[in-house]
Amino acid sequence: MSGVISIEEFEKTRVARFADLKGSTMPMLDAVIPGCEREIFQIIGKGVGEDASQVVPIADNRHFNVAVVHCEPGKGTLHHDHKTNEVFMPLEGTWKVFWGDDEEKTHVILNKWDVASCPPHVMRGFRNVGDEAGYLFVIVGGTEPGNVAWRDDVVDDAAEHGAVRGADGNITLSAAE
Repeated sequence: MSGVISIEEFEKTRVARFADLKGSTMPMLDAVIPGCEREIFQIIGKGVGEDASQVVPIADNRHFNVAVVHCEPGKGTLHHDHKTNEVFMPLEGTWKVFWGDDEEKTHVILNKWDVASCPPHVMRGFRNVGDEAGYLFVIVGGTEPGNVAWRDDVVDDAAEHGAVRGADGNITLSAAE
């Protein structure tokens, strides 16, 4: 019978149990910068992640990638863009999604279950602006979403904190880190 997958095979290749996920605390270049500490759990596909060691439980990422971000209040990511849409939905907490050059002028506040979609090639970022640790569900479009493009100031700041991105797009930490 075509299209039938056994329960065992489905469980092995198509199910990600959150309790079994291994998050990355160095998921992206800016994670070395104070205020950008976070943990990202890649669930479906690598997305635009920059941690070569991160294990992805569901490899079949045709047309989209899924991750969950966890961070404390005041933490998040800095300005970056990529060639695909990026969708944000808070699972817990209150989150600011910003875009453009000035996050104070161009942002929205999202509460639990709200959804925002940032278009391709627009500098964007997000931050937990709530009073407690939060979880943000993130979908990145595309089977091959490419690498993140960071603002120059973010790249410079990350380098000052010991992180650069190699030719493969993954993070390399200096020996001092």
